[in-house]
Amino acid sequence: MIQRAGLWAGLGLFMTMRLVDAPAGLSPEGWAVAAVAVLMALWWFTEAVPLTMTALLPFLLLPLLGPAAPARSPAPIIRRSCFWCSGAIVAIAIEKAGLHRRVALAVAARGGTSPRRLVLAFMAATAIVSMIVSNTATALIMTPVALALIRARGQDDGFAPALLLGVAYAASIGGLGTLVGSPTNGIAAAMIDRTLDIRIDFVTWSKFGLPMVFLGVPAAAWLLNRALRVPHAAFDRQAVLAAIGTPGAWSPLEKRVAPLVVALILGWTVLPLIKDRIGLSALDDGMTAIAAALLLFILPGGNGRPILEWPDARGVPWDVIMMFGGGLALADAITASGLALWIGQQLSGLGTIPIWALALLLTALVILVTEFASNVATASGFLPVVAGVATATGLDPLALAMPAALAASWGFMMPAGTGPNAIAYATGQVRVGQMVRAGFLIDLLGIPLIVAVCFAVAP
Repeated sequence: MIQRAGLWAGLGLFMTMRLVDAPAGLSPEGWAVAAVAVLMALWWFTEAVPLTMTALLPFLLLPLLGPAAPARSPAPIIRRSCFWCSGAIVAIAIEKAGLHRRVALAVAARGGTSPRRLVLAFMAATAIVSMIVSNTATALIMTPVALALIRARGQDDGFAPALLLGVAYAASIGGLGTLVGSPTNGIAAAMIDRTLDIRIDFVTWSKFGLPMVFLGVPAAAWLLNRALRVPHAAFDRQAVLAAIGTPGAWSPLEKRVAPLVVALILGWTVLPLIKDRIGLSALDDGMTAIAAALLLFILPGGNGRPILEWPDARGVPWDVIMMFGGGLALADAITASGLALWIGQQLSGLGTIPIWALALLLTALVILVTEFASNVATASGFLPVVAGVATATGLDPLALAMPAALAASWGFMMPAGTGPNAIAYATGQVRVGQMVRAGFLIDLLGIPLIVAVCFAVAP
């Protein structure tokens, strides 16, 4: 029903905007881009048409409508796409080797026997894995382990929903930690680069993302334990260890993948600091990720074959790669046609509001929208507008753009809101009311937390 309404509402508004004159101060080209943006926003937010197909609309409609905005070099889009695609290939190798499960079990096994501490330990383990592996895959890894522990405990109280929701929420929060932790991060960083000409590399994103993880996971665990009344009483440690299990001896594949992952992380974090000194100033995150992904298809995996073969790459979310192009093409048109500047001028009165208050309002709005729309669609739709507001008001663009980028992944109330939420709900151990109550509190927590982190980190 929502999809059909969004389909016809989008088409109706698009046609109406094409039939009426542009508002004062906005060029016909900008008005044409606005019509396409409204159509895409409604179709994205209601999922009336698959997200990837909606992302292709700029390539179909903008040339037909004739906006005068010249297409800029596609090199930044290609570079970002290669970076994220290569990062996804490395994540596939981690999953194939089982390294993610080893890390998760090692952390969870050290969580003690207090139900509340176990919730925190599982959330910490999930968040660590989710910084490299996709949010949904991380939730799929950790949920069976959590269910085994719930069965071993055998009590009907708030521990079961808190543990499962903790895994789901920590998968999303952990994904904020690094640029490769979630597809939304990559799209948001590319949007900021494209609309504000501010380069967000792996290290820059981590300066914002890692504090969000380190502060967000313990705070979310505390709220979950309180909201769902998780008991304090401890239970048998042997039962805990038996339920969690052990990862066993290191496999040959793990021994080959682990050093490569460590080298990649060092390349992302250390090379930017020393590359000028060693004569590699042209080296960037994408090149490092491509080199690591290439080695995975060359180095032996200990079974007579390379670590990865091309069929393994089917797990790369190619649809998200396509959304990069469509979203950035729309952002280009919004900026180059003057639409972003016009929107900013209409909202220029916001420049009189303290920037921290504006950031709080913007963060709250993005969190509200992302509860009902996909994270990727929310980031793609909001960030060009944020760029226009920052440009017209003269406010610090990064202090507005980064809260919006992080808030696009901070939605915890709805079972269908994210993949991890859906996985937790599908277990049958979590009621909708419990998810809404706990998720609402964590959404509220996110508004000041995101703004505080961004303002503390932003120059």
